Amino acid sequence: MSDQNANPFAMLMEQSQAWAKSMNPALEHFTPKGFEKLWPTVPAEVMEAMMGQTFNPGGLDAKTRLLLTLGGLTVHGAQAEAQIRMTVRHAVEAGATKQEIAETIGQMAMFSGIPAMTKAMELATEVLEEAGEGESE
Repeated sequence: MSDQNANPFAMLMEQSQAWAKSMNPALEHFTPKGFEKLWPTVPAEVMEAMMGQTFNPGGLDAKTRLLLTLGGLTVHGAQAEAQIRMTVRHAVEAGATKQEIAETIGQMAMFSGIPAMTKAMELATEVLEEAGEGESE
């Protein structure tokens, strides 16, 4: 197949993988899910200080901001799997309950459709079960 007929996205991915391999051979098998392991869950106090009411008294708390973020990620079609899982982890750390997370995702079905809501719910359930939250609340 000539380069003229190749999928531009596939070509970009091949070039990116070749570049990553030349920089660090271990990156040849890098996956977005592996990237999640590099970012630990931020403690609730730090989240509240950085994106909650500490620097914005009277504004939204960190839990609310994270639930809004989760809603936005769901509306975008739940394609950002790593980001959804990380946001759910952080929302739990910030005090969100399983019910609040489920309601946030469920509400987005009106805006994103049932498939996106279902995918986001699957990702959230995966995180909650890993954290031992799946059975409670």
